[in-house]
Amino acid sequence: METITGALQRIRPQRRITGMSAVLLPFTDNGAVDWVGFELHVSRTLDAGLQPAVNMDTGYINLIDEGTRLEVLRRTKALASGRTFVAGAFVGDVPGSRFNSAAYAAAMQQIQDAGGTPVIFQSFGLTQQSDESIVESYGQLATYADRFIGFELGQMFAPFGQIYSETVYRGLLGIPQCIGAKHSSLERAAEWQRLRWRDEVRPDFLVLTGNDLAIDMVMYGSDYLLGLSSFAPDLFALRDRFWREGNAEFYQLNDVLQYLGFLAFRTPVPAYKHAAAMFLQLRGWIQSSAPHPAGTRRPDSDRELLAEVLAKLERWI
Repeated sequence: METITGALQRIRPQRRITGMSAVLLPFTDNGAVDWVGFELHVSRTLDAGLQPAVNMDTGYINLIDEGTRLEVLRRTKALASGRTFVAGAFVGDVPGSRFNSAAYAAAMQQIQDAGGTPVIFQSFGLTQQSDESIVESYGQLATYADRFIGFELGQMFAPFGQIYSETVYRGLLGIPQCIGAKHSSLERAAEWQRLRWRDEVRPDFLVLTGNDLAIDMVMYGSDYLLGLSSFAPDLFALRDRFWREGNAEFYQLNDVLQYLGFLAFRTPVPAYKHAAAMFLQLRGWIQSSAPHPAGTRRPDSDRELLAEVLAKLERWI
């Protein structure tokens, strides 16, 4: 286990941070996808210098149908115009299901056809295997793509999630096509461990923090793939620039963004997407604050709290 001293020794001043930002899929008041709002949000993420991450949890990947997923890819491809983006490869199943490599292969191919890099969502069929079988399954997926991103997910986000053992994580490090892995345990110690394993074995591997409750993990060598950055891709990009420049303003901006994270990602965690819609509406970026019709909701009183955070962020906007 990483000690406090060891963690502090890991701080890496002025490193260039790779930022991937999950794009919220917005909805209208009548439950339809707000495609105009979506396209504008993809564009502002690209313009900020972050890599859009579409069809992720923030994009309601487990609730939308295949037609919507494909339309998301089509529109993102057109907007990216050759710039880098990533997208979730999701396979829906139930407890006790077998690992469905064919379904993953199809999802990965759709993403690659659109010019994106697949992010392999976990499934019951993937995670309910032995450690050795999980690694073998990722090895099989590597035959379907030149590059992909792994993903380990705490069960506070999804019931099929699993935080991997050292055996599995080191197995991922040994797959050349796996260029990185998003880590969403919401625990610093577990992420520090992964940074240590990465540095020992494969320094170019991206440890992508998904810890919306500790977004300063970038100070220790993590990069990120966050849902919180969907609230403000412009300000996350600015924060990253401050770190690169050695500007102490990094800490002030990071503190306010972290306050937003604690508010938005409290229990029940999936309701952060409704908070994101409220915040983006407050910024004038989308028309409606409605979540997906089947999505978890926050109380209306959150709007006032979010407005207070937005006022604190105005100095950097």
